[in-house]
Amino acid sequence: MIDAHRVTLASEDDLEGWREAARDLAEAGVPPEAVVWRVEGGDDDLFATEAPQCKGASFPVPRQFIDLAKSVICHSDPERFALLYTMLWRLRGDRYALEDRTDPLVDRLERLAKEVRRDVHKMHAFVRFREIDGRFVAFFEPEHHIVRHTAGFFVRRFTSMRWSILTPELSIHWDGERLSEAPGATRAEAPTGDPLEAMWKTYFASIFNPARLKVGAMLKEMPKKYWRNMPETSLVQPLIAGARSRELEMIDRAAAKAGLEHALETERAVEPGGNLRKSWEELFKEARRCTRCDLYKHATQTVFGEGPLDAGIMFVGEQPGDQEDLAGRPFVGPAGAVFDEALEKAGIQRSEVYVTNAVKHFKFEQRGKKRIHSKPNAGEIEACRWWIDHERALIRPLVTVALGATAARSILDKVVTISRVRGSPIPLNGGGECWVTVHPSFLLRIPEEDRRREERCKFVDDLKRIRNRAAELAG
Repeated sequence: MIDAHRVTLASEDDLEGWREAARDLAEAGVPPEAVVWRVEGGDDDLFATEAPQCKGASFPVPRQFIDLAKSVICHSDPERFALLYTMLWRLRGDRYALEDRTDPLVDRLERLAKEVRRDVHKMHAFVRFREIDGRFVAFFEPEHHIVRHTAGFFVRRFTSMRWSILTPELSIHWDGERLSEAPGATRAEAPTGDPLEAMWKTYFASIFNPARLKVGAMLKEMPKKYWRNMPETSLVQPLIAGARSRELEMIDRAAAKAGLEHALETERAVEPGGNLRKSWEELFKEARRCTRCDLYKHATQTVFGEGPLDAGIMFVGEQPGDQEDLAGRPFVGPAGAVFDEALEKAGIQRSEVYVTNAVKHFKFEQRGKKRIHSKPNAGEIEACRWWIDHERALIRPLVTVALGATAARSILDKVVTISRVRGSPIPLNGGGECWVTVHPSFLLRIPEEDRRREERCKFVDDLKRIRNRAAELAG
């Protein structure tokens, strides 16, 4: 019978305590099945002994495991400590164990991390402060133990405010200089309203766009459990009920004035984002008429970027391919399929990132009926940099990802070797960072199956690091 070793952590999200204990256990050769993990104040195991605090031979672990643990440790799953230690135990013997995408343990840990990231996103989006005597107070009910994890975001975003965020598990307070913690609170202890709510509701109603309404998507992104803490949600039901009639009225008014085509443009212009959306659309219209180099003479159309204008990550490829040139959208061909698959494995929603190309027109050589991709030259890259610079200036991404050497040259204004700069942040003028990795089309050109599989795993790992870095920069 294996003796059980008990580890008591200080809190539900005690990452440092877990790391220290897990390191000592692994170095002492204690297998996962011999460890009982508990949080101080929880149920004890009468038959377990305290874990050893001895130092054996140290061993390295991949950075991606540390990043994974930072998220997983915040999950509410009581097995998370044991699952992470099991993974650490495997890495002790095989430092590439995390790269096995078919491993059920790897899959489960990735799903836990994804659920935590989603909960963090919800907290960022749905916390609503109400003012009481010069202090701003909010109540929120996270699904996981993310309050300490996300506190820095609110400190950076509301540095000059005095605020408190109350949750059932833990409350945090910022006095303008110092962050402090307090026990959890109930909804009854949170304020129910303030004079700013009427203005907030007016703003929400004014930006509501009935033509863009998708009820299913809205409920997925903003579940009803968060509605109780958000003043604007009292307007949701009546706005949904009148959405279709408002949409028809809006289009009819514009159509009567200047025809259906202008009506659709008018409809887009009232999308939330206001001036930013209008600026992007003007840039897009100007790009459609681009003659900065000769590539426009033979390409079907300009292929401009697409994605949310508040995206934290911007991906920049080389140029459109044959299918992109015909469709008018970036990354919809074979390389796009590889790109989409890698994004999904990395836990990145394509709908949440902005995707574009360094060169906006398809450069090719005609061979019979086929149009074969031809690499853009320095002059063509330079001519198109004007568009990339303006896209970045509008979107202001936290991380700009150069997919391949052409994109890196466009963004950094110099030739770089991918292997030398891959995996490291490069500060950009005007803010944000550039990360360089390979272009998805490179993965399609590798003939050897084993090397192709290895390179695809490396590409996914790059995307995960980029995802984590963007989340870190966002707070």
